[in-house]
Amino acid sequence: MFERFSKPARDAVTAAQTYATELGHERIGDDHLLLAIASGADSSAGRALTEAGVDAGALRAEVERAHGRLGDDDADALSSLGIDLDAVRSKVEEVFGAGALDSGKPRRRLGGHIPFTKDAKKVLELSLREAIRLKDRSIGTEHLLLGILRTEGEGHAALQALGVDAAALRRTLEHGEAA
Repeated sequence: MFERFSKPARDAVTAAQTYATELGHERIGDDHLLLAIASGADSSAGRALTEAGVDAGALRAEVERAHGRLGDDDADALSSLGIDLDAVRSKVEEVFGAGALDSGKPRRRLGGHIPFTKDAKKVLELSLREAIRLKDRSIGTEHLLLGILRTEGEGHAALQALGVDAAALRRTLEHGEAA
């Protein structure tokens, strides 16, 4: 199937693996595909996300939050329970070394292969269906993004959390209106 992917779409899949590794995640999710598409502002799907108000930094923060990284709100909630997150971090780093709690550190995997999540596999499958439905000869980033919009995975949830109008984004992608 990958032979039908355009170069930007193949690059997005490769970049998704890089994002998963950078964030210390064990699998490539549809949210990592979304991060890769959003970072490719030169693609039609990247432009459509920008026009929909998606900021790549905010998207990355949302993905990190969804995967369990603690944000300011979480630290405040722990503080209200009498737990000083900074004190806990300092003690853990004193015992285990600097960065011991950072989940963003890449984990070593044998062979370097990171598998796809079920949702990411579904997005790849749906991207082919979207290309066929739209009578396109190759699978582009716009088809990947349409697959993300059809899947109820982490990528779709991140877009919702950022207030993206999924129906409007879908229309933009289907009609090639991203400038």
